[in-house]
Amino acid sequence: MNNRLRELREARNWSQGALAEQLVVSRQTVNALETGKYDPSLPLAFKIARLFELPIEKIFIEDTP
Repeated sequence: MNNRLRELREARNWSQGALAEQLVVSRQTVNALETGKYDPSLPLAFKIARLFELPIEKIFIEDTP
């Protein structure tokens, strides 16, 4: 799954650590999300969507074959 997390974070001038604090996850988790090494749980995806005030599908994009 692709995502716009890095783009959205950088637009707000937040570090990975600052975003991690707001989401109550580790900086490593934010890095793994941004690099596509980890897909978020549904509760975390909703938390991210609320934080950025966007629908989940505007942040997370399904891979298409």
